[in-house]
Amino acid sequence: MKLDEQDIQLLHLLQSDCKQTTKQYAHALGLSVTAVYERIKRLERSGTIEGYVALLNRKKVGRGFMVLCHIRLAQHAKESVVEFERAVSKLREVSECYHVSGDYDYILKIHVPGIEAYREFMVSKLTTIRHIGNTHSSFVIKEVKYSTKVDLEV
Repeated sequence: MKLDEQDIQLLHLLQSDCKQTTKQYAHALGLSVTAVYERIKRLERSGTIEGYVALLNRKKVGRGFMVLCHIRLAQHAKESVVEFERAVSKLREVSECYHVSGDYDYILKIHVPGIEAYREFMVSKLTTIRHIGNTHSSFVIKEVKYSTKVDLEV
């Protein structure tokens, strides 16, 4: 789907605050309410907009300790990869999992209350998954930049 300048501006507004009314977006874009409504529906139908979420303050919900865990699989056969991905997808502490190139095969973003909870997660959940060769954990000291926005050129 080709995005025009108004689509890009609308997506920027939606990424900044998706709780505004269609009328407020229309005013900001200089379009009619109907035009904005139709653009949003078209962007949703095309899959450009996948959904809407509430972003939580992780500290206030007791998940302020963030860990980036690098994982190397012992085997790279398709069934090992599929089994690992299925198992890690079920772990509620894991918010993101990326299959990557380089020294490790996967990077996981994990949110837990603290280091003790992370240790418990590692020994009772993560390392019980078959095919894990080794892990390397990096504890986040400070979040310098965090954004859910995808920057689009206008």
